[in-house]
Amino acid sequence: MLPYGRQSITDDDVAAVVAALRSDWLTTGPQVEALETDLATWTGGAGCAAVANGTAALHVAYAAAGVGPGDEVVVPPMTFVATASSAALLGAKIVFADVEEETYTLDPAAVAAATTARTRVVSAVDYAGHPADYDALRAALAGSDALLLADAAHSIGASYRDRPVGSLADLTTFSFFPTKNLTTAEGGAVASTNPELLKRARRFRNIGLVRERAEQRWPDEGGWHQEVHEFGLNHRLPDVLCALGRSQLRRLDAFLARRARLVARYDAALAELPGVRTPGRRPWARPAWHLYPIRVLDGRRREVYERMRAAGIGVQVNYIPVHWHPVFADLGYRRGSCPVAESFYAEQLSLPLFPDLTDSDQDRVIDALDAALRGVPARTAA
Repeated sequence: MLPYGRQSITDDDVAAVVAALRSDWLTTGPQVEALETDLATWTGGAGCAAVANGTAALHVAYAAAGVGPGDEVVVPPMTFVATASSAALLGAKIVFADVEEETYTLDPAAVAAATTARTRVVSAVDYAGHPADYDALRAALAGSDALLLADAAHSIGASYRDRPVGSLADLTTFSFFPTKNLTTAEGGAVASTNPELLKRARRFRNIGLVRERAEQRWPDEGGWHQEVHEFGLNHRLPDVLCALGRSQLRRLDAFLARRARLVARYDAALAELPGVRTPGRRPWARPAWHLYPIRVLDGRRREVYERMRAAGIGVQVNYIPVHWHPVFADLGYRRGSCPVAESFYAEQLSLPLFPDLTDSDQDRVIDALDAALRGVPARTAA
């Protein structure tokens, strides 16, 4: 089965992990700070806190923003459930706002309508690697105290109006899951240009420990002393995985370039294929292209999904609208509240896209899609 996403691991990656394994540090050590420094070169200098995974990054970012009971967090439904659930676990009420028709990113007009005096955070998701319209979202929040969060799980290395993702919002979260644009196996990061938010993020990911003597209440206890002023959790990313991430970052430019070439090939091959619509993009965006999401028209998405899977092509659907999950339905959220996202979901299909996808394998995907749409068996791979 040809997967929709796959990590790219080289001998250099293996050597970096082996070197970390043979060092004095397996958990938090020098590779953590080094990875955070390396990541900052991709975020326009925004400081970074490495964490255990992309969901942890969201949890840490919401905690850093002070999200708690009585607060509202605005989220698009076209995302992985963690964008909403990690805020709900802190006690926030989730408010779903619809997405734009072309990019399936958060609609600024919907945000303006959803924002209230209780809104603590608005979370924009860079769906498929295409940045949300951050200037328009800022304008939609004019007069509000809400923080803007970029869920950039799909978009490290992307840019918006020539500004890098990571520098566009008050807080930005990344995921380094194996199918993402670089991997640490499991892992993620929180970025912020606000030193106070970054400090809060780093403390929360480390159980809330305060080790700086100048900030302790009882600093003269001894060299071993540490305090917890606010509760946190262990969301740390170990040295051995940070070593893998640093090695992967050296190839991020190449990863992004290969993804862009594959997207251009898909665009050209599918432009005249009846029954599908290729992903849109805005002229001010340089997407990172984590996904290649097509729309299968005329109510045929499930049929095409099953035909392509039967042909050995691991297409995927990204994502079930978050408010459709039973956990949110049981809280009173109803289908029909975000019609653009729900219409997109009914047609969405992600085609395989990853740096090691060969041109011949991509041609196999295209042939299988054409065959599925025509209702004939796909050619058998040689």
